[in-house]
Amino acid sequence: MRFFNTAGPIQPDINYCIPPLERLDLDDVLELIRTRKYFVLHAPRQTGKTSALLALRDLLNSGAVGDYRCVYACVYANVESGQAAREDTREAMRAILSELASRARLTLQDTVLDEAWTEIMEKAGSNAALQRVLNFWSEADPEKPLVLLIDEIDALVGDTLVSVLRQLRSGYDQRPEAFPQSVVLCGLRDVRDYRIHASSEKAVITGGSAFNIRSKSLRLGDFSRQEVLSLLAQHTEETGQVFAPEAAERVWTQTQGQPWLVNALAYEACFDNKRGRDRSRAITCDDIDDAQEALILRRETHLDQLTDKLQEDRVRRVVEPILAGSEEPAFSGRDLEYVRDLGLIAQDDPVHLANPIYGEVVPRELTYAVQAGLVQETAWYVTPDGGLDVVKLLAAFQTFFREHSEHWSRRFIFQEAWPQLLLQAFLQRIVNGGGRVEREHGLGRLRADLVILWPQRGHKRKFVVELKILRGSLEKTLHDGLEQTAAYMDRCAAESGHLVIVDPGGGTWEDKTFHRVESHAGAEIHVWGM
Repeated sequence: MRFFNTAGPIQPDINYCIPPLERLDLDDVLELIRTRKYFVLHAPRQTGKTSALLALRDLLNSGAVGDYRCVYACVYANVESGQAAREDTREAMRAILSELASRARLTLQDTVLDEAWTEIMEKAGSNAALQRVLNFWSEADPEKPLVLLIDEIDALVGDTLVSVLRQLRSGYDQRPEAFPQSVVLCGLRDVRDYRIHASSEKAVITGGSAFNIRSKSLRLGDFSRQEVLSLLAQHTEETGQVFAPEAAERVWTQTQGQPWLVNALAYEACFDNKRGRDRSRAITCDDIDDAQEALILRRETHLDQLTDKLQEDRVRRVVEPILAGSEEPAFSGRDLEYVRDLGLIAQDDPVHLANPIYGEVVPRELTYAVQAGLVQETAWYVTPDGGLDVVKLLAAFQTFFREHSEHWSRRFIFQEAWPQLLLQAFLQRIVNGGGRVEREHGLGRLRADLVILWPQRGHKRKFVVELKILRGSLEKTLHDGLEQTAAYMDRCAAESGHLVIVDPGGGTWEDKTFHRVESHAGAEIHVWGM
């Protein structure tokens, strides 16, 4: 029986999968190899890079490479083992050469490096050993051009990374008789974007200068909508358990095809959830929503690694204005490229978080400590018939904001977005007791769009909450806010709307604090000033 894979490269005999080579432009890749090019394959973590490399290795070693036949000796090597040595180039190079010898033996039954690499290491030294080993290995069987697939290249650090790149560059002119015909470097980012702090040279070395033989950079994308549906259909074919159409669409909508998220949601819904193990029942939209919440609350490794990056200044410079809806962000093009390479930001413009799950995880992570410090309880705002009293809830937030905003604002590392994050922390603390908060973020929106989903008597009630920062006149901010809130209510089919206007100026609280009900486009909207 197969299952959805959430850890490591796929194994088709036990994993549902999209064939890895179908996710590459295989004709392009094979042409690069045939024409002796060195190139880069990059993508965010847990996207399927290693699975693609292993499938490419097996194809090349089979001899069936399109409309021509060539017997390559192709070896995959993961050089992450050199990371532990940091900038101790000698120890790192020993780990890398040992990995090459091991992979050659396991993949090709080639033992030529087993004893040779240690001798070469001793004679050539750490800054020439890799080049000499590749010379020796390529010359050992001139009938089979060597293709080398190097995974996790950006796990190497400082002088070690510079040394590897420079040795690959130094032997480039000797290919294919005395050096690999083609080398593929695989990692999170394009090597040209590396800025490597080399301690031995007391300088920053760019990857582009250390490896200027790179002919092309390929990016492995996320699943398409059709690939998501195809993956889910494999489970149905294998077990007979169907995904309700709206549930399958929900997987696509929430993940936007991020491979780990797709597999993790489906695995949680079909295998971890006890209800989902009943193959006679369909997987519903509620099952997918429950699975999403479970993944977020468990702070799964994939999500935890992603949110850990929020502490970096170059990530903060991009993400903070998205959460704040700023019109004039201060990040650079290099910052944006970096965060896109991490997979946190979508590839297309306007700049926005890559998918709704990341849009949920990021503010929750940033407000986790704040939520823990709030004394609010869900029960205070639940009506006798199980409903949520949103007016009472926002009145409580208004009071809380007036009394504590100065103190709480200093606790957020994203200072530009602290009002939005404080509101979300307050709502999340309450809604965690039975409902859910969904959010939309994006540059230039000048607002935070939130919708509270609250189950009651078998129905899901919806309440829209918009937050706007007062910029210019109250009349203009109010007019724009009412229009935006009414439009969002219509799109979400919400039963009520609430517009929160935060005045960051220095006026008195008596002037800034108010609550009134306005009508706009046929919608009744509560307006909260603070």
